[in-house]
Amino acid sequence: MAKYLIPALALAATFGAHAAPAKQPAQPKLVLVMAVDGLPQEQVTRYRHQFAQGGFRRLLEQGAWFSNAHQAHGITVTAVGHAAILSGAYPYQHGIIGNNWVNPVNGGSMYCTEDTAHKYLNNEKTDPHDGTSPANLRVDTLGDQLRYATGQQSKVITVSGKDRGAILLGGKTGTAYMYMEESGNFSSSTFYMQEHPQWVQKYQAGKPQERYYGVKWKPLLADSAYAGDYGDAPNLQLASDSGKTDAAYYKKLKASPFLDELTVEFAQAAIEGENLGKNPAGVPDLLGVSFSAHDLANHEHGPESKVSHDHLLRLDRMLANFFSYLDKRIGMDNVLVVLTADHGFPNTPEFSSGVQKTGAQRVDSKKLVEDLNAHLNAKFGLEKGLRAQSIPNLHLDYAQIDAKGLKREEVENAAARFILAQNGVADVFTRTQMENGGNGGGTRIATLMRRAWNRQISGDLMVVLKPHWIFGFSSGKGTTHGAPYAYDTNVPLIVMGKPWVKSGHYGQYAEVVDIAPTLAHLLNVRPPAGAEGRVLTEALK
Repeated sequence: MAKYLIPALALAATFGAHAAPAKQPAQPKLVLVMAVDGLPQEQVTRYRHQFAQGGFRRLLEQGAWFSNAHQAHGITVTAVGHAAILSGAYPYQHGIIGNNWVNPVNGGSMYCTEDTAHKYLNNEKTDPHDGTSPANLRVDTLGDQLRYATGQQSKVITVSGKDRGAILLGGKTGTAYMYMEESGNFSSSTFYMQEHPQWVQKYQAGKPQERYYGVKWKPLLADSAYAGDYGDAPNLQLASDSGKTDAAYYKKLKASPFLDELTVEFAQAAIEGENLGKNPAGVPDLLGVSFSAHDLANHEHGPESKVSHDHLLRLDRMLANFFSYLDKRIGMDNVLVVLTADHGFPNTPEFSSGVQKTGAQRVDSKKLVEDLNAHLNAKFGLEKGLRAQSIPNLHLDYAQIDAKGLKREEVENAAARFILAQNGVADVFTRTQMENGGNGGGTRIATLMRRAWNRQISGDLMVVLKPHWIFGFSSGKGTTHGAPYAYDTNVPLIVMGKPWVKSGHYGQYAEVVDIAPTLAHLLNVRPPAGAEGRVLTEALK
């Protein structure tokens, strides 16, 4: 990378013999990008006083912490958020509009990272909709640009408990490893290689996932530390009916904080196996780590729960150990660290309604679709006027509408008016509005939804519920995310690296899409093609 620096003699000739060039800090040897799945900024602030030394506390005190940072798109789910982190792009460009969406070719379901041309290695079970490649990602990433700029000498490795977490961080030219629910291994796919390298084989042979069998997840701290939280304390027994390690056990393991322990352990094996941070070509490497278990805890219990609280405290201690390892292995002054999240989380509707007095409820999406179809049939004679749905996207049967000589816009508007009259619905955006640049009065919500809409694959109607209301979960337990409101968009964004970053608490508005251009600026490489974020210059030395 030194070839990009202006020689000192040239500076002297230009500015005079006495002008001393500003000293350029050495580039990081390792860029570590971490995403905590489903971590709202609010939880970092609320539990800050209980963080130990070395984990989140180290990031907050030694890093540049943007507390007003947002995943600035409308459909705030795992795949969309992970795609934004290192592409710097919004969904209308990067093409990842949800975890799943409607396949425009056959009307079936499309999973964000599915690719039937590839399968998992080592005979791991691969279903048609399993995530095996970044084929659906329509843009490049920071890792792709780094590898291009260094003649493919920089290594880009990503690991996650979820396939989409690893694959979408890894971009087109990185190498992704993901947790296998059937075996408890971390595996890659044939998109990346035909056989695991020796270090992965050695790691798998050690079977670290077996050591948690029979372990019970209990609270880390005394009961008084969780005062004010809701629900029961963690009480998960990691075992199975068979009495041995099997698929049932590995799925339980995925829902525990021990999944994140395994993720860190595998990341450390990758650092040593690939010699990350000690690249013989003298160029930076990139390691992406996505922690998946917090999302599962919040889904099941809500961010107001004792379970979610305890999980975050455990993750804090894991980060402290990870940073200590990096200190010894590479030296943290050689590591540029980013921590963010793919989305936040709302409280459970029962908590929101009962404690916060919001009146929030759950909306039955299946009933909404059935009622809308009945309305379109009665008004226009359409038989199943909705041909498919992947909430919040609804797809109209335009072929049937055209065959009946109806105007598409008229049907869209009638459908939108019907949906708007339903309990809990705040807004509906139609295809005609989106294609004609309609902005819903210029509201921020409308801007976020437009960013989330992709002309080729998004729905003909996009539904936005009122704040704190959620789709589904008719059991009355748990919660979900995906809204354009602050509780789902406001996520932590922390950049740490003493040679490059000015530590401090920054209240300026920032977006997750700012990460990629900021890293590109520090690494002297092109930003990814779809990047629309800004360089966070206020936090850079």
